[in-house]
Amino acid sequence: MPTPRQFFRPLVLGAPEPPAEIPTYPSRMIHFFDPSNERIRNRLPQLAPTVDILLGNLEDAIPPAAKEAARDGLIEVGKTLDLGATKLWTRVNAVDSPWFLDDMLELTAEIGGVLDTVMLPKVNGPEEIRFLDLLLAQLEARNGLTRPILIHAILETAEGVSNVEAIAQSSPRLQGMSLGPSDLAASRRMKTTRVGGPHPGYVVRTDADLDDESAPRTSYIQDPWHYTLARMVDACAANEIYPFYGPFGDFSDPVGCEDQFRAAFILGCVGAWTLHPNQIPIAKAVFRPNPDEVSFARRVVAAMEEAGGSGGVAVVDGKMQDDATYKQCRVLLDLAEMLAAKDPELAELYAGNG
Repeated sequence: MPTPRQFFRPLVLGAPEPPAEIPTYPSRMIHFFDPSNERIRNRLPQLAPTVDILLGNLEDAIPPAAKEAARDGLIEVGKTLDLGATKLWTRVNAVDSPWFLDDMLELTAEIGGVLDTVMLPKVNGPEEIRFLDLLLAQLEARNGLTRPILIHAILETAEGVSNVEAIAQSSPRLQGMSLGPSDLAASRRMKTTRVGGPHPGYVVRTDADLDDESAPRTSYIQDPWHYTLARMVDACAANEIYPFYGPFGDFSDPVGCEDQFRAAFILGCVGAWTLHPNQIPIAKAVFRPNPDEVSFARRVVAAMEEAGGSGGVAVVDGKMQDDATYKQCRVLLDLAEMLAAKDPELAELYAGNG
């Protein structure tokens, strides 16, 4: 583990300095696409402006025979497509796969200047992030890159969950983490084939009526990912990086998808993966502050600042507001302003609730 003084020094001579802070930008959705599919690549110019992060997937869902085509397709996208404010990410193959090294060598050499973040799957511990950190520094120096490429870890193994706090502290490059429920379910031997979301067999039930044994007992479906997601959110918040919900696999259930995304948003996630275009508007609707809450936050901030700012007390709508609520409202307003700068519809919506 590097000492605090070493943490922000370049790991390799000639590599860019590690980031002192992780850049903040709209990240309501990380939209996955298959770079090996020419038809999908041809649709990206129309799709890219509608999403915050566009991710070329090289790992799961890309068969071995298509791995090189996917890598070549992503390089083509990075070289030819003007993404504007939309960020370009990739999910590379795992460090123990035969494709990982070529992924890193070719992507950094060909599109390292436009590739914002590398998503690393199946992270078991901090040593994998430190390995990628050092490798990226070597490749950045080798290719003359002036901006560090960030790392995003997927939490999808039982070992990774047990090491989540150490992973979150492993590198100044670490942008954030995503929950990967499918592989995590397999790693834990969970009895589910669902990709994210609740499970109808994972329930709590009301007590039996002692006076009427035949009385119905209401059951409530539970979220088997809540513990892991909450722990990941805490690890990310404690280290000033960003937590994301992963995939919701049932494209035909927009209501279930919205519920899962909203629960993650309330818990502290900044965004989620979208695997199908019909999930993009769901993520946009969920991972942004409610206009009424923005309006209330503005009034709280104004009242608190009039009362002397941080440390003061004010009353808004008959409720006491203090330093803690002031900070909560500032977080909400900062997010609203950032999203409004990218999305004209949101800018109009928030302006109308001023």
